[in-house]
Amino acid sequence: MFGIGMPELIIILVIILIIFGAGKLPEIGAGMGKAIRNFKKATSDTEKKEPDKIENDKMT
Repeated sequence: MFGIGMPELIIILVIILIIFGAGKLPEIGAGMGKAIRNFKKATSDTEKKEPDKIENDKMT
């Protein structure tokens, strides 16, 4: 359906390169990596806490 192909990705990367420059790209990549890592950690923490919450609700 609506997928992003290789030509679209190349155009997006070229636009990002023009806007931010080659020097900022590693910083942006590191920031995105940290954001994704924090998001995954937050979602996995929530999934671990949910069963405990369900058990506590059943007891009351």
